Amino acid sequence: MAEREKGETAEYGGELHLAEGIDIPCGVMKDGTRLLSERQVSAALGNKRGGSHWIRQKEGNKLPVYVSAGNLKPYISAALERKLVDRRIWRAKGQGGFGAYGIDATSLPEICDVFLKARRDHALLPSQEHIALQAEILMAALAKIGVVALVDEATGYQSVRQHNELELLLSKYISEELQPWAKRFPDEFYSQMFKLKGWDYINLGAGGKKPRVVGKIANDIVYDRLPSGVLESLKKKNPSGADGHRKHHHHQFLTEDIGNKHLEKMIGSVITLMRASGSWSEFTRLLDRAYPKHGAVQGELTMDD
Repeated sequence: MAEREKGETAEYGGELHLAEGIDIPCGVMKDGTRLLSERQVSAALGNKRGGSHWIRQKEGNKLPVYVSAGNLKPYISAALERKLVDRRIWRAKGQGGFGAYGIDATSLPEICDVFLKARRDHALLPSQEHIALQAEILMAALAKIGVVALVDEATGYQSVRQHNELELLLSKYISEELQPWAKRFPDEFYSQMFKLKGWDYINLGAGGKKPRVVGKIANDIVYDRLPSGVLESLKKKNPSGADGHRKHHHHQFLTEDIGNKHLEKMIGSVITLMRASGSWSEFTRLLDRAYPKHGAVQGELTMDD
């Protein structure tokens, strides 16, 4: 047998449970494509190979058995046809022997829709009516959550996907190298903060080194409103020293094109909300409503923190 027929090995594999007695082997391939066992998809639809299917194959019809009948052709889009014809040979990780045909998981609801639309138009053959009933069952299961998410959960790829997505986001926000210092927080940011806190800005905040709590508050009301994971990554890159102070400013580790642009917009929005507030508690209520933190513990900071 040719090497191609041994198939690609899935990076992650599992079984997709859709309904009682309907379990379809599935896998996530190296390129991220989610595949379903074509044989089990056919079985889930209650379809069986017949002589007419083999005749159609000889005549050049390359579609899988469950959609190869001529009366279904008007309901198969060109995009769906490409996905079903270009099926791949795959096998689960650790599985020996030869592979089996797999179809793109996103095609399953489209396959079901073919039968449901044909039934609506009274275009089904009597021998296909039971397939439409199975398609209804499958569509009901898929309606609860997208098929891609179901495959990811079944294969264990969900946590890997989330990690990869976080890594991609952080690569856009966090710079590999320390950036030169530039003034990112305007004086008004601090003067508005001190006003709402009832603190003496002239003696504590203007023109000199600000109390450490001010940095904590900036984390709370600005950095912690950036996408989840950004502040945690900045703290790792820019840890506090023995004296409790950081060697650099967090924004020096943000990318110029995305990270710092988002930071500047966030600072501007925070200042606007400060101007509109009569107290610190009113400001934080408005801020939490407009820009909620991503899973962080809520709590007000004081000068003693």
